[in-house]
Amino acid sequence: MTTPDMTPDATPDATPDATPDVTSDVTPDVQLVKDLVAEIPAFEDLYETHVFNQDGVLPHVFFWDVTQETVQSYLGLDADAPDWRRTLRFLEEQSARDVPEVDEVVVTSFLEYLPFPGKPGHEIVGELGPVMAAKFAKVRPAG
Repeated sequence: MTTPDMTPDATPDATPDATPDVTSDVTPDVQLVKDLVAEIPAFEDLYETHVFNQDGVLPHVFFWDVTQETVQSYLGLDADAPDWRRTLRFLEEQSARDVPEVDEVVVTSFLEYLPFPGKPGHEIVGELGPVMAAKFAKVRPAG
């Protein structure tokens, strides 16, 4: 019995083309969004709504919502919000990779939208990992 894997034509056509087609068109910032949703499935509904409303993935727009959800979770105001600790851990790991497109989204559409001093949830800034804390200090030195 012959399987499709054993035929000479199936392997060259199917395997090499499948992976590059999937990843070649995805930019690092869009991949960040997809990886976040894969890592933290509680963001799936937000993602699906975002893709429907925006007719695709707009990482900066999506991350504004991620910031809001993360702060709501931190404040304990939304029991259904994705766990803020997991979100910060994921973003810390991604920030440590030092990928410019990822850093741009994390810094400008997450860190810069964290609450300012005196606003509810500002204390989350003290929970940032060392990589994100350093980036936050650069963009918002006054907190």
